[in-house]
Amino acid sequence: MTLLPTPPVGPGPNPATRCGYVALLGVPNSGKSTLFNALVGSRLSIVTPKAQTTQRQILGLNTSDGTQLVLVDAPGVLHPRDLLQRALLAGAREAARSADLLALVLDPTHQMDEAARRLLLDVASEGRGPRIGIVNKTDLADAASVARDVAWLEGEAGARRFLVSARTGVGTGELLTALRALLPPGPFLFPEDDIAAEPVRFFAAECVREALFEQFEEEVPYATFCEIEEFREGRDRTYIQANLFVERQSQKGILIGEGGRAIRDLGVAAREKIEHFLGSPVYLDLWVKVLPGWRRKRAQLRRLGLPVPEDDGTPQAS
Repeated sequence: MTLLPTPPVGPGPNPATRCGYVALLGVPNSGKSTLFNALVGSRLSIVTPKAQTTQRQILGLNTSDGTQLVLVDAPGVLHPRDLLQRALLAGAREAARSADLLALVLDPTHQMDEAARRLLLDVASEGRGPRIGIVNKTDLADAASVARDVAWLEGEAGARRFLVSARTGVGTGELLTALRALLPPGPFLFPEDDIAAEPVRFFAAECVREALFEQFEEEVPYATFCEIEEFREGRDRTYIQANLFVERQSQKGILIGEGGRAIRDLGVAAREKIEHFLGSPVYLDLWVKVLPGWRRKRAQLRRLGLPVPEDDGTPQAS
């Protein structure tokens, strides 16, 4: 299954331009999404202190100086514990296979164990393009930790390394220059003024998910999938109906809260995020529905539009 969308038909070949997909790969909480936003120059990918918040690939565009970077914020690479996490890993592998450049993002403030390093290299090995290494969060890490990750990138990973802080922007300019130089010659795949390849309703769902992770703890945000049922632009405001699918009735009760307080608070926070993104008023209508065991069932994951790996004999929930 190819996860990257088919780009719109662009103009004929232009040898003066360069364009290509750049996949950002890393373990959860390595700062990929913050780096993605910094390279795009706009806040497209949700960022929270919690790990593994990226469920679906997000494509952002940086078009400048005769180049177009199609940046892919892929799901975090980790050893999966359930079918959903296997689907996320499959998405990361597909991002690697489809990309023209691979960027391995490391967080020196948290040392990866050997198993995590091997898995990251295994996913990267599916890519065909040049490989670079990015040591992120250098503003927070000590020199020894940075040196450790640099040695691994330049040695075992075989990648040219860059030191950046996505949070402060230090080093991102040099990184962008290097990425542009590595792009293959070719016409732009998307309009020059666009900053994203996804529809607006996709980002509305991501705004709701970001508010979920900010408001709720433990398992509930990870057990919730947001789907935009209706997106209707009106003269005064945009009407958005969002369905929140959870696995159990008890999770539905937590999302709604006593007297409906929790869902109202979530609606206010999510609406403000969507209005900031759209730059216009929004009426947000949230519905909570139970889809039993959706993270462990292939049919439910397919219904929700997530990539589902081939059946490998792993037991499935009934």
